[in-house]
Amino acid sequence: MKVSDFNYELPEELIAQDPLEKRSNSRLMVLDKNNGQVTHRHFYDIKDYLKSGDCLVINNTRVIPARLFGVKHPTGGHVEILLLKRHSDTVWECLVKPGKNARPGMELSFGAGILMGKITDIVDEGNRLIEFSFDGIFEEILDKLGEMPLPPYITHQLEDKNRYQTVYAKYDGSAAAPTAGLHFTKELLEEIKAMGVEIAEVTLHVGLGTFRPVKADDVLDHHMHSEFYQVSQEACDIINATKARGGRVISVGTTSTRTLESAANEDGTLTEKSGWTEIFIYPGYKFKVIDGLITNFHLPQSTLIMLVSALAGRENVLSAYETAVQEKYRFFSFGDAMIVIDTSN
Repeated sequence: MKVSDFNYELPEELIAQDPLEKRSNSRLMVLDKNNGQVTHRHFYDIKDYLKSGDCLVINNTRVIPARLFGVKHPTGGHVEILLLKRHSDTVWECLVKPGKNARPGMELSFGAGILMGKITDIVDEGNRLIEFSFDGIFEEILDKLGEMPLPPYITHQLEDKNRYQTVYAKYDGSAAAPTAGLHFTKELLEEIKAMGVEIAEVTLHVGLGTFRPVKADDVLDHHMHSEFYQVSQEACDIINATKARGGRVISVGTTSTRTLESAANEDGTLTEKSGWTEIFIYPGYKFKVIDGLITNFHLPQSTLIMLVSALAGRENVLSAYETAVQEKYRFFSFGDAMIVIDTSN
């Protein structure tokens, strides 16, 4: 299976640069996962595809303002870092730009010395370990100095940081938003609950690998990045009960999907679990937990479009994407949504 098998042509003007004024006003493509049939709706119509007894699984991770701009100390040369993974209270794995001369021992200053960092090691894929020193609470300093780490295809400045957070974000740790969830408003979620749909919360802290292209020619040669996930006993109980009574489990986003499929037992049941996952889902994968997926439109040749193809079939998905281009849907993080489901159920 070739990576090029998941390519499609996308005009640059269809890459959404800004969020819509109202989250739930985005368009919604309904893709029948069995026959590839497509219907065009709006996201606030999502209720028409949910029913009492279903379970919606959301990723409650919170994006941290992980991009920091500073200077090398004492030379004064400019440096940019992106916090990727926390190793301890004061040590983070980071992407450093420019990275050529970013060697162990180099000291960095942010916010005129409010936050100091020292590179201690070079690790996988050229990332750096940085030990930070500061007075006060790191998260408060980060909130003051940091910027939201928007994907490289978004060139506009984000005026409101909260628009790159879901309305249900709780736990700090992501370098990117679980973007399928950006379409939900608190009001829409309350309406869905009132229908008798259960909401289960899981956590997966989204890493930089979300932005990285697949460099291998063969899908099987690609190695997934590692991300931390957590599934509580409460979430397990809700999801297990849903499946036991014949309800559908519908994940909001590829991150929720990867969390559930990583944590599941072979029979599809869940037990409380946390850890690191490198699960790679592509066509041929047999889903253990999910019955449907709410997602955005993803980059060509990405692991995300491969995951969607595993659920609905590569031909169906690429045909739907071709239709989305023709109908001028908005793509990627701030773009429109898709629900992949059995519409006859």
